[in-house]
Amino acid sequence: MKTFCNQEHQDQAVEAIKSLVAIPSVCNEDANDGTPFGADIQHALEHSLELCKQLGLETYIDPEGYYGYADYGEGEEMVGVIGHVDVVPAGDLRLWNSGPFEPVVKDGKLYGRGSQDDKGPTIAALYALKAVIDSGAVFNRKIRFIFATDEETLWRGMAQYTKKERIPELGFVPDSEFPLVFGEKGLLQLHINGTGSNTLNLSCGDAFNVVPGGAVYEGSRASELKSALDELKFEAKIDGQKVEVSGKSVHASLADQGINAIVRLAMGLLKIGEDHPMLHFLAEAVGLDGYGKNIFNGVLEDDVSGKMTVNAGMLNIDTNSSQLSVDIRIPVKISKDDVVAQITTVAKEYGLTYEEFDYVASSYVSLDAEPSITLLNVYQDLTGDTKNKPITSGGATLARTMPNFVAFGMVFPGESKTEHQANEFMVIKDMAKAMEIYAHAIYRLCCNQK
Repeated sequence: MKTFCNQEHQDQAVEAIKSLVAIPSVCNEDANDGTPFGADIQHALEHSLELCKQLGLETYIDPEGYYGYADYGEGEEMVGVIGHVDVVPAGDLRLWNSGPFEPVVKDGKLYGRGSQDDKGPTIAALYALKAVIDSGAVFNRKIRFIFATDEETLWRGMAQYTKKERIPELGFVPDSEFPLVFGEKGLLQLHINGTGSNTLNLSCGDAFNVVPGGAVYEGSRASELKSALDELKFEAKIDGQKVEVSGKSVHASLADQGINAIVRLAMGLLKIGEDHPMLHFLAEAVGLDGYGKNIFNGVLEDDVSGKMTVNAGMLNIDTNSSQLSVDIRIPVKISKDDVVAQITTVAKEYGLTYEEFDYVASSYVSLDAEPSITLLNVYQDLTGDTKNKPITSGGATLARTMPNFVAFGMVFPGESKTEHQANEFMVIKDMAKAMEIYAHAIYRLCCNQK
């Protein structure tokens, strides 16, 4: 079988990824700098397109800065590859062994925020395209790399793209895992709102879609709280009037595999007599199981996409109000309306109200249709792996923004998923392996058509 990617392609990809990871492209809507999501995301978008231009692609950037794309090849039909240039916040810098935006290669791994989600995979796919171009292959389908800008928040960049631009006939998103993700759960993000507090001032968590790995209390009852947390056997540190509760941060779609520090903090505060309805809701309804069993009277699941996950991602309480931000990944066959009705009812029992923030419907693409057939064949042909089967996922990727798109890599079965975590990394040998898979996928989809 032909090999497309050589060492030069791989080395160039690593350097390009490092240059992109070095840009702290976290969403900043309050920048007031003429960009929709802040200058850093704009910089990352422009830098990505410049890399494409250097590789010989024709580029376009939305005048308002919501998206950009780069094209190569000819043909009436178009294949799309969608990546995103934004990242989640770095979180607690003390947990990083090196700067999150200071990319470091160590022990065969490239560390930095975005190395796995999604700058590394996007650039790997881009340089795989370069390898196919360098092989002299003739493209009879056009390929378009689409760069999104706010995938980690509200997907407004892709909403603008789909409103204004051509939709490719089929394609993939290198923002998940191999061998193939052909279905994705619905994504519901919501606020639970309540009254304020005269005794609590809390601001915990960074994002809806991250299980909080830490939560901080500052106040006169710090010693009492630390003792209560010790009794609960919850890890915590105290420094004067400040207590920091520890958890385990993972992506919200894997909430059952994380440890929610906000819920732990709520349980500790209740134990010392802080009597606030939001704390009760967190400790008694949301709980630590990652499924919201006490809200939904058990675990909701289906035979296509598995179990529903529930993550309390952010908590804010001050004298005026309280707000809990929740991320729910709804299985393909479960009704969103039923989920909303149940959580609204339970919230009301605590004197709290439900407010929808965002919803993205589930997606499903048959394994008997393109691009699933070609992509799965490519993966199996190059790896020899027929044991690991295509899956559905709780992750929300941009594959669901267009028909006939699936998520394809770049994490291999059994390898670490470190997105949204401290010390996020990409394994370089896996990147090289993925590049060859992407190159063959691009070749078969774009260059092998009669």
